[in-house]
Amino acid sequence: MSAVLDAGTAGAASAAIPTPHRSIATEAAPAVPAAPTVAIVLLGTGVVGGALLKLLNTPAAARVRLVGAANSRRQQTSAARLASRSLREQLNNQGDVRDNAALLAALDHSGAAARVIIDATASTALASQHAQWLARGYHVVTANKALAGGELAGWRALQAATANGGRYGDAATVGAGLPVLSTLRRLRLCGDSLLTLEGVFSGSLSWLFNQYDGKTPFSALLREARRLGYTEPDPRSDLSGDDVARKLLIIARNAGFALGSDEVVVEGLVPEVLRELDTGTFLERLQELDAPLAARHAEAASRGCVLRFLARLNQRGHARVGLVEVPGTHPAARLSGTDNQFALTTTRYNAQPLVIQGPGAGPEITAQALLGDVLALS
Repeated sequence: MSAVLDAGTAGAASAAIPTPHRSIATEAAPAVPAAPTVAIVLLGTGVVGGALLKLLNTPAAARVRLVGAANSRRQQTSAARLASRSLREQLNNQGDVRDNAALLAALDHSGAAARVIIDATASTALASQHAQWLARGYHVVTANKALAGGELAGWRALQAATANGGRYGDAATVGAGLPVLSTLRRLRLCGDSLLTLEGVFSGSLSWLFNQYDGKTPFSALLREARRLGYTEPDPRSDLSGDDVARKLLIIARNAGFALGSDEVVVEGLVPEVLRELDTGTFLERLQELDAPLAARHAEAASRGCVLRFLARLNQRGHARVGLVEVPGTHPAARLSGTDNQFALTTTRYNAQPLVIQGPGAGPEITAQALLGDVLALS
């Protein structure tokens, strides 16, 4: 491989933030706490949002001020309440009724040099407002893939809005903060072009098929992945392949491929008879996934192959997401845990692809990606 970047390398790089030089007069003056330069409103206090709230209580976020936080029903803008380490739990039964206008007003009144809306949800309705917020002068930092990885019109609206000076922090949308999008943008800035892309883009699906050996039922592994927090509460969000397709679209569009969401062929793992059930009923019938996957595993093993859930993009812009057989020598066959892998073949990385690999799931690393994008604004 030409190069391998992992989460540790990325974290070390982002931690190396230069300290501004101070004059002699400044050195002689009494120490005065620095005023926060970034004000943020957090939308979504679930698993990722909760992890971000913990990071905001660390020295790394000293120049960041939380002026509002909200879950789907309640919000808080009181400075005293926002400073509580139990804010996430308090929002379950305390706070004002959710009102985005009041949250934005708190940003406007903060006096901070940068005003940032953090979307830590998976809400399509919220994502549809990202371009509008950018156009109004706010910065947006997000783990929400619904806009950038949704309809092509939404992507184009996003590009138009950022052309007005708003910054869109999207590191957390792909690879849980692995330096995929930043690397791709740097390559394009240097005149390089993406030719093909292949990889494992889902931490949950990576874990499942790294573990699956045909002996333990797939449904048992899926229940364990759900217990560990690797999947969404409704695992069909992962098994459908839609989340992987959104990530593929985000990468492809950042590389210059104007792909519509209907141009990605998606082979999901959920049989049609299970797709429309409520979550509880689906979970009761997980064993219906076992026989089809056991058969596919046996067929792959008979040819010396393993199953991996891959995303692929070729030079003509043809995109496909689904379960495939790969030989033991394939890079994806050697993954472990929740590792994601992105193999980028470009004009200059042609003989061997540029590979970016590392853990691709987990609230802490996703929250770190959100904070990193916020700190870049300061």
